[in-house]
Amino acid sequence: MSDNFSSSQTIRKTVLRTHGGVVASQHRKAAEAGAAVLAAGGDAVDAAVATSFAAGVAEPWMSGPMGGGAMVIYRADEDRARVVHFGMRSPAALDPAAYPLAGGGQVSADLFPWPAVVDDMNCRGAKAVAVPGVVAGMSEAHAAYGRLSWGEVLQPAVTLAEAGLALDWYTTLMITGSARWLSRDPDAARMFLDEGQWPKAGNWATAENNRIALTQQALTLAQLAEEGAGAFYGGDIGATLVNDVQRKGGFLALRDLLDYRAQWLEPQRVAYRGGVIHVTPEMTAGPSLARCLGRLETLIEPHGHPDADTYLAYAKVLRDEYEWRLGNMGDNEDPRAPACTTHFSVVDRHGNMCAVTQTLLSAFGSHVVSPGTGMLLNNGIMWFDPEPGKPNSLGPGKRCLMNICPVVGQHNGRAFALGASGGRKILPAVMQLVSFLVDYGLSLEDAFHHARIDASTETIMIDPALPPAVQAAIAERFPHALAKRTCYPYAFACPAGVLRDGEGNQGCTEIMSPWGDTAFEEHATWPSA
Repeated sequence: MSDNFSSSQTIRKTVLRTHGGVVASQHRKAAEAGAAVLAAGGDAVDAAVATSFAAGVAEPWMSGPMGGGAMVIYRADEDRARVVHFGMRSPAALDPAAYPLAGGGQVSADLFPWPAVVDDMNCRGAKAVAVPGVVAGMSEAHAAYGRLSWGEVLQPAVTLAEAGLALDWYTTLMITGSARWLSRDPDAARMFLDEGQWPKAGNWATAENNRIALTQQALTLAQLAEEGAGAFYGGDIGATLVNDVQRKGGFLALRDLLDYRAQWLEPQRVAYRGGVIHVTPEMTAGPSLARCLGRLETLIEPHGHPDADTYLAYAKVLRDEYEWRLGNMGDNEDPRAPACTTHFSVVDRHGNMCAVTQTLLSAFGSHVVSPGTGMLLNNGIMWFDPEPGKPNSLGPGKRCLMNICPVVGQHNGRAFALGASGGRKILPAVMQLVSFLVDYGLSLEDAFHHARIDASTETIMIDPALPPAVQAAIAERFPHALAKRTCYPYAFACPAGVLRDGEGNQGCTEIMSPWGDTAFEEHATWPSA
């Protein structure tokens, strides 16, 4: 059990109601960007686009335009949900032979315990870069439902980038954790390190005035705001990106960008307890959540609050699902890996909702910066098993299998959008939050503060805040360990959600996330640094 915090310390996040729109994000600056767009008359989708690009500036190690993800959109006037899937793809010219196995039983040191590749080329460096999808996904959603112009919704991100990245304690911590890999790329070292090796570190008392310059990123975002997604997928931004990646030895080509398309998909509709949960239908954890909920409906009989039988059911269905997923889909992410993804949720004053998860994959992605764009690049190639002949083996032109699980749910007069970051920990968190809200009718605040388990590995991780009877029941049936919720690293996933009922809208984020927060339309101002 972690002893990082006083046993008498209590941490809570306040959840407020409003009749205006709400954005819940892992970073306060990103939430403020979305709320400002709502205040300017934007739709929930406008706010989601603004939040997406602002998050890429405020926490660039988690996500950004060079990543991928998926969005579940709910339209209140149509009572309809849709999915935009903008996952990454491997480049068409990728050669699996360029990733020779290290041999000797070595295992990758990053998120996935694949057989190690020589020099970790599938995890870090330009050969790890996959075709990014965020810009295409956001553009598709905005074209369908945006009310403000593309330039208007990207302006908050431009403003944040022009001000630079504040060197607060959390930024310094993140850089320190990846410094030895960032030092391998001269452009990443120049941006994040001093003298090419020492993490840039700000004085905690003056972090707002101690910043990392993001000048080139600001110029790229401004160009993207003016010219649209075409500047990225085949235009000047894309050509610059490709030149940078190829110069560093990667396979990304301009044709990969020209051929990339975000996909509109019908969500998988899961009937549950008289309500419905809309999940992403493929290449994500959405189908896994659907199977888990189908079993939960028969295994638990809700009454009062979640009890020992409830948590035993949670553990059983998740353990069984991961056994199937690992054997059939090649999804083998190490559950001990840190959260390195971004999730945010939006509801506007009309009840339209967005649940969005986006990622670079690892923290700092490939640990490579494109100097011509000023942005960190993804390491999506790491999603593939480098050993041939497996369900998810590395190959050219393949879609990446993600653990993301954004959802929109409706039940008993309430609607909610939620999701989480945290790799394999995402599915357990989302399933339990859905159960808390639907099976037990908890408020959003109580659901987010309620203790959870993580069952994404053979050892069930138990929050010691759970009642002793629950802990004992799990301990009797499963290998287990206790793990407190801490601000770093996360033993559990990092969720963010919004909820709408007859009294208005509200939002909440993971209580231990130091920068996660909600922002409200009524109090929004154009974001500043």
